[in-house]
Amino acid sequence: MQQTTNVILMVRPVGFRMNEQTAVNNYYQQEVIDSLPATINAKAQREFDDLVIKLQNQGVNVIVVDDTETPSTPDSLFPNNWISFHQNGDVALYPMFAENRRLERREDVLEILESKGFVIENIVDYTEAEEEEIFLEGTGSMILDREHSIAYCALSPRADEELFIEFCEDFEYTPVLFTANQTVNNQREAIYHTNVMMCVAEQFAIICLAAIDDKKERKNVVKHLRETGKEVIDITEQQVNAFAGNMLQVIGKNNQRFLVMSSAAYDSLRKEQLQKIEKYNPIIHSSLQTIEMCGGGSARCMMAEVFLPKNS
Repeated sequence: MQQTTNVILMVRPVGFRMNEQTAVNNYYQQEVIDSLPATINAKAQREFDDLVIKLQNQGVNVIVVDDTETPSTPDSLFPNNWISFHQNGDVALYPMFAENRRLERREDVLEILESKGFVIENIVDYTEAEEEEIFLEGTGSMILDREHSIAYCALSPRADEELFIEFCEDFEYTPVLFTANQTVNNQREAIYHTNVMMCVAEQFAIICLAAIDDKKERKNVVKHLRETGKEVIDITEQQVNAFAGNMLQVIGKNNQRFLVMSSAAYDSLRKEQLQKIEKYNPIIHSSLQTIEMCGGGSARCMMAEVFLPKNS
């Protein structure tokens, strides 16, 4: 199995704003008081377009799908939470915590991919779990080491243990479970998505080990990363707050690997951390200030990796 892909699906926003339904447990979101919704959306579109151009300039195949005006889906530019694509032709659909995020699921996205020659063999649909208030938000909740069939998951209101285990059984992944916390008003609160504090690339992993309060759990995560030959690059909670855990490795032209992140994430990294990363691949970074502030997500959340087979 491949860990990285050259094909990325991204959804261009039309009504981006701070989503009040996700703010209850996404502590990275902030309200922008002095801007009109149209201004916020226009800024987000600009940031989105700039990132797409930077990816395409490096030879990444970006499939851009436009969001629709209705229904209102303020977080539509984070498609990796509701869908994942797999090398055997499987597509997984995930149950979402926020009711207005459930509206992001669109059948025409699958039709667009099929029209481009991608083969969808089977749809594995977990969305019925929403009726029981059980959630697992795709590759936001889970970090997949596809090459070694290991799935890492920080439990939270958006990542249910039993459903995660079910996913691992269905897709034949070894589950690695832990709890990751951040400090909010002097309290330790669960980090809402694993991909905020962890990124697994082919030869390295970026992770905030200090977020895993339980020593046994921390040791277990590190053990799995090291056993699969990854160099572990540790980041601080302060760097997580700048979205330095929210990164994705992609393939560009000439099979070159790149690590994609926001400029805020890049600026937060220390020289020796950057050197460790750049030993393996160059970095693509782009300003996502508005998206990060209002959406509480960053570069990784914006990219749904497409691993589907193609028609020969």
